[in-house]
Amino acid sequence: MKKIILILLSVVMIASLSSCSPKEQSSTENDEKDYIIEQNYDLKVKEGEIKGTLALPKEKDFDTVAIIIAGSGPTDRDGNSTISGDNNSLKMLAHSLGGEGIASLRYDKRAAAESQSLIETEEDLIFEDYIEDVNLWIDKLKEDDRFKKIVVIGHSEGALVGAESSSEKDVDGYVSIAGVGYNAADTLERQIQSQSDEVYEQSFPIIEGLRQGKVTSNPPKELESLFRPSVQPYLISWFKYDPFEVIGEVKVPVLILQGDNDLQVTVDDAKRLKEGKPEGKLVIIDNMNHILKDAPRDDKGNLKTYKDPNLPLNETLVTEITSFIKEL
Repeated sequence: MKKIILILLSVVMIASLSSCSPKEQSSTENDEKDYIIEQNYDLKVKEGEIKGTLALPKEKDFDTVAIIIAGSGPTDRDGNSTISGDNNSLKMLAHSLGGEGIASLRYDKRAAAESQSLIETEEDLIFEDYIEDVNLWIDKLKEDDRFKKIVVIGHSEGALVGAESSSEKDVDGYVSIAGVGYNAADTLERQIQSQSDEVYEQSFPIIEGLRQGKVTSNPPKELESLFRPSVQPYLISWFKYDPFEVIGEVKVPVLILQGDNDLQVTVDDAKRLKEGKPEGKLVIIDNMNHILKDAPRDDKGNLKTYKDPNLPLNETLVTEITSFIKEL
C-alpha cells in the first residue's frame, strides 16, 4: 500500500498538509535575478487570496505569459512537496522561460503552501475548485496590459486541470507535461491490481461506487488512507473527467510532453492524450522523470532526484516548450 499511496495518489494527501505550517516561499516583491524579475502576484477569491509569483524577463520585450499549474498533493508553486521533497522543478521552468523572453505565473494552489488556509477541511475541496481558480487567473492576466497571449502549462494532475480550463477559456496554447491519459478511477484500479489482487478486490466496489457518486462511510481500515470519507467528495469530482475527452475539447494548439523515465505517468498515457488530440504535438523525452529531470532507471535512484533542488531540468523539455510558445 505504501507504494500505491506515494506513486499513484499523493493527490489525496490533503490531510497531511493541514497539520503542517505553510512553507516559506523564496519569491518576494522585486526579487531580481540576472535575467528575470520576480514579483508577488496574488488572486483574490471568496475564501481569501491564492498566492502567486510572476517571473518577468528583465532585458527582453515580452507579451506572452505562461500559467504553470502544479501537480497533485501538497505541491507548491516551485514544484516542491512536503511528501516527496524539494526539487524546484517548476521554479526552474519559470526561470528558463524567462531567459527566453517568456513571462510566467506560478502559484500555490488552494490547500498548498501559502494558499493552504483557503481550505479548512478536506471535505471543502473538489476538483472543480482547481479548474475555477485557473479560469480566474486567466481573467486576471487578460486584464493585465503587459500580456497579449496566455499559454496554460499543466504538470501531472495539473495537466488535466489545465486542459479543462483551456477548453473553457480563451487562451492561445496548452502544454501537458506528464499528464495522465486515462480516467483517474481506471488508473487507480489498474495500478492497485498490478500490485495486490487482495487490495484490488477490496478497493473495486468502493471505486465503482465513487464513480456513481456514492460514498463509502466505513472503508476497510487498511484502505483508510486512500478512501477515508473526508477525501471521497474530491475523488467523486475527479473521477468525472476523462483526459482523453477533455483534451479533445481544447481548440488551441496543444503540446504533449512525457518523459520515458517517469515512475508515475507512462508513455502510454501520453500516447492516449495524442489520440484524443490528433493534431497536437507529442514529444517523448529520453531519460526525463516525473519531476522533469534526467534520472536513473532504477526506482531508488529515480526517487532520489525528487529531493535534489540543484539538479537541472531536462534541456529538451525547455527547448520544446520555448519553441512551441514562440510559434503561437
